[in-house]
Amino acid sequence: MPRLEHKTVVVTGASSGIGESIATTFAREGAHVVVNYNTSTEKAEQIVKQINGTGGKAVAIRANVSDPKGVKFLIDEALSELGQIDIWVNNAGADILTGKGAELSEQEKLQFLIDVDLKGTINCCWGVLPVMEQAGHGVIINMTWDLAIHGFQGRNPQMFAAVKAGVRGFSQSLAKSVAPDVRVNLLAPGWIETAFAEELMKTTYYQERISEIPLSRFGKPEDVANAALYLASDEASYITGQIINVNGGLV
Repeated sequence: MPRLEHKTVVVTGASSGIGESIATTFAREGAHVVVNYNTSTEKAEQIVKQINGTGGKAVAIRANVSDPKGVKFLIDEALSELGQIDIWVNNAGADILTGKGAELSEQEKLQFLIDVDLKGTINCCWGVLPVMEQAGHGVIINMTWDLAIHGFQGRNPQMFAAVKAGVRGFSQSLAKSVAPDVRVNLLAPGWIETAFAEELMKTTYYQERISEIPLSRFGKPEDVANAALYLASDEASYITGQIINVNGGLV
């Protein structure tokens, strides 16, 4: 039997990269999936089409998680479309490394990260908890960073580590507050082959980073998705408040 059969999942920031992989992986395991996105309508609709075209069930819902009103809309629409919310994955994150995000000032980057990664995570958790508590069960998976604790040199990493450490502290406090009905865990991806990593692989910087990883490669989005699948499934029913580093053994 599929590991997430009869479950409904909301994945924020699911129009590309890690979020897309989580959405499609969960759908293959029987879950009904809400593909949340903020700007990439075409990409989100393509993912939904792919899932529905292979026998799954998915809907795309546009919402800005940094806005509590946007989160309420997302929850209301998810319940209207699919009837329940069993699992919530807070994957949405601010991109300050590529595109328009890279052109922001340092203060603007910091605020962007706080709004999306930290406030967005808190908004979604606080928003969906009443639904899960009323149902008597639920799973929340949040995203931190493997180097949020140990640190990494550079101004961007300083900001990212501070925000993601905040996500960790919030999530572990939340896990203690909502147990036993709702489980809350974290994934801490390391170097993953996303848009930024693709640019890195063209530089000597990539070779320097990969030499530090015991498994000698960058991770793939599906590596993170598989870890998320485990935490979302009943196989992890005795796990809450924990962090899984998906980083090839980098310490």
